[in-house]
Amino acid sequence: MKDLAEQFLTESEKSRIVESVKNAEKFTSGEIVPMIMSSSYHYPMANVLGGVTLALPIALILTPIIGSMLWMGSGDMWVFMSIFIILFAIGHETVKRSGWLKRIFISKREIEEEVKEAAITNFFLRGLHETRDKTGVLILISVFEHKVWILADSGINEKLSKATWDDIVQTIVKGIKNREQGKSICKAVSQIGDLLKKHFPIKPDDTDELDNLIIGEESV
Repeated sequence: MKDLAEQFLTESEKSRIVESVKNAEKFTSGEIVPMIMSSSYHYPMANVLGGVTLALPIALILTPIIGSMLWMGSGDMWVFMSIFIILFAIGHETVKRSGWLKRIFISKREIEEEVKEAAITNFFLRGLHETRDKTGVLILISVFEHKVWILADSGINEKLSKATWDDIVQTIVKGIKNREQGKSICKAVSQIGDLLKKHFPIKPDDTDELDNLIIGEESV
């Protein structure tokens, strides 16, 4: 999963997003930071659940067959455990390396919680809470989870509703589904810029305080 963030955008798309952020910030004191992450969490229990789910039925089927071949009886526990351990190790590694298979063993609730936590964590670790006017906006795209999360600082949330961010999230989600992720992110950045310039117009001494695009792997 480590390469998902790098593969998500082409180099030209990355350049266009950076330019979109710069253009949006020409008219507002707000700071917009798109961030692409491979995943928000490594979900170790999904590997365990997947390993057990794949190994258990096969081990139950093979135990009487191999037990009979070894003259150990059809229900020998040591035969079962030996087969199960080997199959579990294979299944665990298979699930760990396969994104689509791993997602089967992760609940929607867990994904929602982990992406939200990653957004909050990165909002603070990347310094979005330290902007002069409390006008940082993080657009987090977590590729493995197929999730988009927008998190804004307190100064902005006093002016804009959650429904506003939900609409912009859907703009990005729709674009990703249509394989137009770069275009949709640029559109979202432009929409956010238009909203911010109404409430937080540019100031004479304004500076670019944050990165215009962050490409990460797993949540820090």
